[in-house]
Amino acid sequence: MRGIKIIFWSLWRVWFYILMTIPIVVMFPFLVLSILTESGYPYFFKMARIWAKFILFGMGFHYKVDKNQELEPHKSYMIVANHTSMADIMLMLALIKNPFVFVGKKELSKIPLFGFFYKRTCILVDRSSSKSRMEVFNRAQKRINQGLSICIFPEGGVPNDESVLLDSFKDGAFRLAIEHEIPIVPITFADNKKRFSYTFLSGSPGLMRVKIHPHVETFGKSVDRKEIREEVREIIYTQLQEFEKIEMVKKYAFK
Repeated sequence: MRGIKIIFWSLWRVWFYILMTIPIVVMFPFLVLSILTESGYPYFFKMARIWAKFILFGMGFHYKVDKNQELEPHKSYMIVANHTSMADIMLMLALIKNPFVFVGKKELSKIPLFGFFYKRTCILVDRSSSKSRMEVFNRAQKRINQGLSICIFPEGGVPNDESVLLDSFKDGAFRLAIEHEIPIVPITFADNKKRFSYTFLSGSPGLMRVKIHPHVETFGKSVDRKEIREEVREIIYTQLQEFEKIEMVKKYAFK
């Protein structure tokens, strides 16, 4: 039985990368045209959302979203969420209609084909370089000034220890939100680690639950970024605990 699972997991993981490639190849000329100018980014973003939904559907994932507040069109936000899976990227694109730019690790730019567009449309960060972190801040400011939103996973990466429910948050997202007085949108991903973690022999098709929390306003507020950082982290952490309680109740109910 274990051998069958290993074969399934291996083929399923390979299938993920095939699904990543298919829509990029099909839409390649249009994707290239959309990144030639900064004004073309909203068109690129629409195609990226199609790409994301194609992958999620093809992997057998479906998502259920609980929203407390809608995002207004043509308004900039700072979007933050817990980070446990590469599928976080696809799910975020599928959820949010407002064009946004990811701030992400530069290592993903090495993925064939995907990396070509990733490094030309996202804001890449080298976490080992203070100079890189400052460049990220400047590029993010430029994007906000253009009316786009920014998406950052404030843990700064996926924790190596998968037993960690939520790692500590870095300051960058909150500093940007406060300086530009844009709302922060906390989002909790409940099942992405279980569905598609970075552990190769793991995961399964199924439900991905999402909670989009009320926005944390920064406009006109004199707030400390560490204070607001911890407030947002507590929102996401508390929701993760709630999701875990629900799972435990279901587990014992079926025993």
